[in-house]
Amino acid sequence: MSAAGAHLAAGRSTPVVAGVVTAVVGFSSSFVVVLAGLAAVGASSAEAASGLVALCLAQALGMLWLGLRHRTPLTLAWSTPGAALLVSTGAVEGGWPAAVGAFVVTALLIGLTGLVPWLGDLVGRIPASLARAMLAGVLMPLCLAPVTGLADSPGLVGPVVLTWVVGQLLFRRWAVPAALVVALTVVLLEAGDTVDTDRLLPTLAWTTPEWTLPALVSIALPLYVVTMASQNVPGVAVMASHGYAVPWRESMAVTGLGTLLAAPLGGHAVNLAAITAAMAAGPLAGPDRSRRWLAGTSAAVSYLVLAAAGSALTAVVVAAPGDVVQAAAGLALLGTLAASLSGALADEDGREAAAVCFLVAASGVTVLGVGSAFWALLAGLALRPLLRARG
Repeated sequence: MSAAGAHLAAGRSTPVVAGVVTAVVGFSSSFVVVLAGLAAVGASSAEAASGLVALCLAQALGMLWLGLRHRTPLTLAWSTPGAALLVSTGAVEGGWPAAVGAFVVTALLIGLTGLVPWLGDLVGRIPASLARAMLAGVLMPLCLAPVTGLADSPGLVGPVVLTWVVGQLLFRRWAVPAALVVALTVVLLEAGDTVDTDRLLPTLAWTTPEWTLPALVSIALPLYVVTMASQNVPGVAVMASHGYAVPWRESMAVTGLGTLLAAPLGGHAVNLAAITAAMAAGPLAGPDRSRRWLAGTSAAVSYLVLAAAGSALTAVVVAAPGDVVQAAAGLALLGTLAASLSGALADEDGREAAAVCFLVAASGVTVLGVGSAFWALLAGLALRPLLRARG
């Protein structure tokens, strides 16, 4: 092949490579957060693994449909902030089946958002500073894990934190995946003989949903708000910044249906990608904008491949000693925490209300069986007009 032909072939492969990178970075930087969230609300290791696999499959199928239909580099993801919310919420009345029931309701709300305009408008009326403050409070306990883990188990957590620091200096995009690789390596070295080798193949576990009021209030409503405010709305903005219009109604219908299908298998929420969306829609996917839709398609295929690794990775995470995996999860969320805090405190008029919202969410309190995220948003919404009127 001539030099010119080789260059042309490389150029044609660029969107495909960008899609693979999008999927690998999106998966590796946050799958431990998803597993931690599902486990926190009562999932067994098999059920959490099933949820991870189901989310990968739902994202892949949704991206294939939207990408091939609209020829746009639209990418989907699981709700990482939503998974962090589950960690802060913990067990709810009714246990894991009730949590699955809440996932189903979240799916219906996401789908209805595309069909009922006032529902989207209602979410849009929640002040951005309060939504970000609630998210920051939810993330805070997880983001403290590297600090506490380093103090309690420096020999295990130290290499993970050091890798992340070096990665931030030398290869920022891969800093979190690199830290996770080191964390998994530490787990295999320290507890490799305890890994359940019978659970290495991908499996799906069905859970019949149940519904309890505390689960709906603690999980479904905050999960919907966090997913919309932290994933879907920013995802549209990222795509618009690269010149692509998101088919809003169809995207909400597809992600709502994907969440609905994944929920009984353990998946909590599927949504538009936000941070990783720029990888498939931006210059990384090549100079020819008309061909960048291939990046979304290759990301979908990559998620189908990654789904096969879901159960094996879960088995390794379950065997993890100390705070190794939690530290890696906390490092993965530091950027989101920083952005959330910045947005929460940017509005001077609503700063005190946002601070209260943040503190209530970070407290992790449970009142009347309802988790702190709901009370945080309620407190912020109640105080904001009062404190602004005072001024």
